[in-house]
Amino acid sequence: METRSPFGELHVIVGPMFAGKTTELLRRVQLESGNGRKVAIIKSNKDIRYGLDSIVTHDGAKFPCWALPDLLSFSAKFGADEYEKVDVIGIDEAQFFEDLYEFCCKAADHDGKTVIVAGLDGDYLRRSFGSVLDIIPLADSVTKLTARCELCGKRAFFTLRKTQETQTELIGGADVYMPVCRQHYVNGQVIIEAARSVLEPQRVQCDPYVKAAPLSN
Repeated sequence: METRSPFGELHVIVGPMFAGKTTELLRRVQLESGNGRKVAIIKSNKDIRYGLDSIVTHDGAKFPCWALPDLLSFSAKFGADEYEKVDVIGIDEAQFFEDLYEFCCKAADHDGKTVIVAGLDGDYLRRSFGSVLDIIPLADSVTKLTARCELCGKRAFFTLRKTQETQTELIGGADVYMPVCRQHYVNGQVIIEAARSVLEPQRVQCDPYVKAAPLSN
């Protein structure tokens, strides 16, 4: 019987939304499972779009998973004996885990696990999202996937938010986000900012809870 090395591996998959990150994560995990390795997948319990007990790709592929608020609780939730037997750990939507860096260090450097991480490298403002970029220096490999620009068909590296919300964490699908190339990201941001400046005064004006100023006699 092959003895597991005391040192593991870390592989990171990044890219914009709709780039196939979850599909690639599942492909790799299923390949490892097919080679006889024991696998487990974790996702954030913030993502409830398709239920909590599975990860689902945008084209409908499913795989059972653990939905957790953090990663360092995984061994306790899974059970110490079962955790010891796991060879490969997949992490989806990694940008939502604040303890991503600590977990990857522990699992790959000390527990001998192969960790495969999929997540957004940037938010809708093209700024670092969560701790995904922090684990790049730890990684054995980094794969950046691209999508197809929804507006022109070119390679899409960025995620454009179509709605007016401004919080960083806003879970959604094609109703909220679209993958775009650089040209349409820049142009789209200009259009969205212009629309926000027009719509916000209208929203306040139409809000039934905003009292109109009294008319002067």
